[in-house]
Amino acid sequence: MKKEHPLQPGQLVKIRRGRDAGQAAVVVRLDEEQGIWIADGHKRKFDRPKKKNRLHLEPQATISSEVVNSLQESGRVTNAKLRHAVNAFLESDAHHVKQKGE
Repeated sequence: MKKEHPLQPGQLVKIRRGRDAGQAAVVVRLDEEQGIWIADGHKRKFDRPKKKNRLHLEPQATISSEVVNSLQESGRVTNAKLRHAVNAFLESDAHHVKQKGE
C-alpha cells in the first residue's frame, strides 16, 4: 500500500537534506517513480529542476497560486514567479518567527 503524499505543484517546501539544506523551493513537478522536482528560480531554474526524495523535503502550508495557474495554463512557469513565491514565503516565515519571539 503506497502512502499518498501531501505535496502538489506550486507548494513551497523547505529542504532538509543535501547541499541546499535549510533553503526554500517550489515543487514544479511530481513523479512517483523518480521523486519530487523542485526549483527556486535563482540557483535552480525551471528548465533544470532538482530531483529530491520526498523524505528530504519539509512541506509547507503555502501554495503559490501564481505558480499553479502558470503551470496549468502553459505547463511552464517563469523563474521570476518562482523567485517571487520563495521570497514572499521567506518574508512571511520571518515575520511569523519575529512575532513568536516578541
